[in-house]
Amino acid sequence: MEGFEDFVRRIVGCFNTVGLDYMFTGALAVSYYGRARTTVDVDVVVAVSGREWRAKLVSALKNAGLVVDERKIDTALKSGYKIVTFNDGKSPLTIDVILSEDKLRKKTGNVLGLKTFYQTPEELILVKLRMIKATKPRERALKDEEDVKAILKFTKVDVEAVKKQAKKDNTSALFDTLTR
Repeated sequence: MEGFEDFVRRIVGCFNTVGLDYMFTGALAVSYYGRARTTVDVDVVVAVSGREWRAKLVSALKNAGLVVDERKIDTALKSGYKIVTFNDGKSPLTIDVILSEDKLRKKTGNVLGLKTFYQTPEELILVKLRMIKATKPRERALKDEEDVKAILKFTKVDVEAVKKQAKKDNTSALFDTLTR
């Protein structure tokens, strides 16, 4: 059975080979920007614009050894939920693919020596703030709170841009609390 690093290598290699517009988010992005995090899945955002995104996604996932049921993509798009989970065929690991119609705000980086893309630290913080706000009870959001603090501590972040958007998202008080 393969491990997490091999899983990530396969995904990055296949996504890059087909030219998919993607970026990592979640624990992998937090590990890149702030603090090492363990996880049993990979979270990736994929742009669903243009004509070839679907063929590229399906091809990349299959070539990476994932079990692909294309109906899951259709269901996610129709439901508005826009998150599809695919199981790895070689390990118990999974990938959550977040389908986005927006232009991806991403930053080039590396993982395991491979060129890849990560959600910008500002966007990652904003996503975490929205998750913290929605999480009940609040104690369950401690991991996300620590993630935000670590990103701010170890990465150059446009704090003013985060504050501006956090105000629009009604999460500015939460951001202020975490940055005290």
